[in-house]
Amino acid sequence: MVDAICYEAELRKSELAGEQIQTIYFGGGTPSLLNQNQLKQLLDCISINFDVASEAEVTLECNPDDLSPQKLEEMKLAGINRLSIGIQSFDDEILRFMNRAHDAGMAKDCIVWAKNAGFENITIDLIYGVMGTDLAYWKRQLNLLKDYSIPHLSAYCMTIETQTYFGHQHLKGKLDEMDEQQAEEQFKVLISFMQTEGYEQYEISNFAKKGFISQHNSAYWRAQKYLGLGPSAHSYNGDERSWNIANNAIYLREMKKGIRSFEKEVLSSTDKFNDYVLTRLRTKWGLELDELEQISPEAFRQISPVLKQKLDAGVLVQNQNNVRLAPQSLFIADAVSADLFC
Repeated sequence: MVDAICYEAELRKSELAGEQIQTIYFGGGTPSLLNQNQLKQLLDCISINFDVASEAEVTLECNPDDLSPQKLEEMKLAGINRLSIGIQSFDDEILRFMNRAHDAGMAKDCIVWAKNAGFENITIDLIYGVMGTDLAYWKRQLNLLKDYSIPHLSAYCMTIETQTYFGHQHLKGKLDEMDEQQAEEQFKVLISFMQTEGYEQYEISNFAKKGFISQHNSAYWRAQKYLGLGPSAHSYNGDERSWNIANNAIYLREMKKGIRSFEKEVLSSTDKFNDYVLTRLRTKWGLELDELEQISPEAFRQISPVLKQKLDAGVLVQNQNNVRLAPQSLFIADAVSADLFC
């Protein structure tokens, strides 16, 4: 698989000709299974085929049960400089409920090990709105974030998706989602806590200390180009999106033939308009009205009355050419975005 991904990088190097790579992100699947030599091989082949900035952010997604002091030292030596750790909760009962492979002790240990290995840029994931939890539980989770001095947090509200374990349990009547009002209360506690502790909420679910905003995710939200390598990987060049075949065996077979199996979607001006609204409205950068109008003058005229209505109602706030969600609207961001779609 590593050889195949390296070959794909060589096959597609012309797609980013003249562009400098600012971020590299190992995500999806379980990239922490890769050993030091495999990670180095991938990073070397990327450096050979693309112009990589000397201070590029290089992130690797991992779970606490994948990590050990030796593993973390190997990741650091391979060239990883940012960790995204899927902790989800520091509570054993909740972790068992979520069917996670790690326990609270592993979650705490891996943070200490990561820091001992020299990782300063660490982000963790936590989930709020878990059925059966209360504000006291959620405050305990956030206090542990402070105790371990984590510079970045991604916090997501638990949702039940179909075709998942939780989805099947929900269909059987064994699991319900938390009441929306209770989930919103936990969200408000999150925002208040993070502000008090000096974190900036630069995206609805993401909070960072100064200097630790995720460059990779910010590039995505700001519609910058990205190239995805490997099975299921998605790419975006400004005018179209493409995604590789998801089947590992077929991906490997086609790479051996020098063929990239993928699908693509050419984006219309309306698609680009809606994408801009969806991604930018979630962030501190908000919507630049002149950029929005430039993407699609027709779409901009169409949504202008709705935009004015939401500004008048206080759902959105405007500062000259910039429009952002009002603080009280953050929890309903998706609904607001949907109202502005064409």
